[in-house]
Amino acid sequence: MRRLMLLRHAKTETDSSSGRDQDRRLDARGHKDAAEIGDWIGRHPPFPDLVQVSPAARAQQTWEIAWEAMKEHAPEPVVEAVDELYGADPAQLLHAIRSAAATDPKRLMLVGHNPGMHELALTLTAGGDAAGRKALSDNLPTGGLVIFDFDVKNWNDVAFRAGRLVLFVSPKLLRKASGD
Repeated sequence: MRRLMLLRHAKTETDSSSGRDQDRRLDARGHKDAAEIGDWIGRHPPFPDLVQVSPAARAQQTWEIAWEAMKEHAPEPVVEAVDELYGADPAQLLHAIRSAAATDPKRLMLVGHNPGMHELALTLTAGGDAAGRKALSDNLPTGGLVIFDFDVKNWNDVAFRAGRLVLFVSPKLLRKASGD
């Protein structure tokens, strides 16, 4: 069994001072949302063994803030910046997932961007949480987390339409559930 967690970066500023998309940083809501989703992850094991993060500033910040919120509950994972995650389509993201076979973590997290992450989530889904599939059908929002289980022994065997959607959660859904 392998568990995959897809975390979309949190809410960002519209433009960066450099004018480069990769340099866009989290805005105030993004900081709050990243901490909120990190806290949720910290209270809901199992935790990732390996985290692959896009090199974009917003993805790096999302992971750093989420980790700060979860680290008192979770063992520290191996974290890698993976250039290929920036702007990746589902096939490129699947390639990144399969590359985890080299170190063979049981649980892998990708921190990246739409539209690729949302499209990947949709193409991996073969079944699982019906409410999560419905909520995820339109969008993977900023700060959204999608968790899949794959009945495989190796990351190389992960394939489209082979994942069981365990859960889809986002900061907005967490606030709605708590009545905020």
